[in-house]
Amino acid sequence: MPDVTAHLPWLAEYPWLSMLLGVSALLLAAWAADCITRRVLLAAITRAVKSSPFTWDDALLERGVINRVAHVLPALVLYSGVAWLPQLPALLVSLTRNVSVAYIVLTLALALGKLLSTLNEHYERRDPERARARPIKGYIQLLQLVLYIVAGVLMLSALIDRSPLLLLSGLGAMTAVLLIVFRDTLLSLVAGIQLSSHDMLRVGDWIEMPQLHADGDVIDITLHTVKVQNWDRTITTIPTHRLIGESFRNWRGMSESGGRRIKRALRIDQTSVRFLGDDERERLRRFALIDDYLARKKGELEVWNARLLAEGKDPVNTRRVTNLGTFRAYVEAWLRAHPHIHPKMTLLVRQLEPGPTGLPLEIYCFTSTTDWAAYESIQGDIFDHLLAVLPAFDLRLFQEPTGADWRRLGAVAGV
Repeated sequence: MPDVTAHLPWLAEYPWLSMLLGVSALLLAAWAADCITRRVLLAAITRAVKSSPFTWDDALLERGVINRVAHVLPALVLYSGVAWLPQLPALLVSLTRNVSVAYIVLTLALALGKLLSTLNEHYERRDPERARARPIKGYIQLLQLVLYIVAGVLMLSALIDRSPLLLLSGLGAMTAVLLIVFRDTLLSLVAGIQLSSHDMLRVGDWIEMPQLHADGDVIDITLHTVKVQNWDRTITTIPTHRLIGESFRNWRGMSESGGRRIKRALRIDQTSVRFLGDDERERLRRFALIDDYLARKKGELEVWNARLLAEGKDPVNTRRVTNLGTFRAYVEAWLRAHPHIHPKMTLLVRQLEPGPTGLPLEIYCFTSTTDWAAYESIQGDIFDHLLAVLPAFDLRLFQEPTGADWRRLGAVAGV
């Protein structure tokens, strides 16, 4: 900037006025640069972006990346113009230049941080399925953290007017402190890499982690935390590294298989289990699902028992059909014919070890849907039917005596 006192010699008598005019001119130039950038350059860029067929540049505009970069020009004007003001003290010139550099570094760091966030958003919008399976949000946050640390070092070195290498050389003595400060970040980074590389967790997965009271859908995966929306609509935030250090259940396999397991037992009163007579077998043949079973059993037992009697064995050794075995065959046939039971997955009707609460007859099968509401409805319909049909086989469920049972017993006894 030329010395205005050469053209206006009277200003030499008022150095403070000359300095004031120079500072005012510099601030006016910075303001003009800011106005030109915002009202002309940004307006032109905005129109070009909106008319562009691409979507990524719209994201840059929405995220404010371009707007952040626009703040650099006024700082550059101050940085360059302050050197043309000889009236200013050297300390003030140095301070202005240092603050301008620090501001430029901060502005560019924030713009790059916004750019990284925009890349993550573009990745999630372009391929949502891949983004859920391989989220990069944690890596983006790590890059942003490194970026802000580097920017902080450069800003500090600019403000104190020292080389950044001098500051970095002192970090060696602070390694232990940094490891303590960034312990969770390092653990979360390693955990995030393992979760992603082994495909252990995706956004949308249903997970259970009882020790942290988490039971619901994963809605967000970041560098430090994983957010789970529980079924009661509360949000549980889990540190990422705890998903590697502790166990959790992921229900994704169930969802992808297309079937959800039913595993529940009917507890049969063991005193109601008995052999069936011939007339009872014939009566039960009205159940079409076990007609073939009873006919096959009848033929099999007749051959077996005829051989025993021919050998002179006592009739007590003969085999007979039980009401529990017949009921078990009916349940299995009924489940196989059920339209909402998965035909290609395991289906078992088995007896478990008897106990003081009865003989457990366990139903083990899979529904053909994984929808929670539909699954509960199907399971309820199945056991509604089995409980209702149980007396037809002259079987009873075990149930501990209640007040009504004692009153009935008292009425019978005349008490």
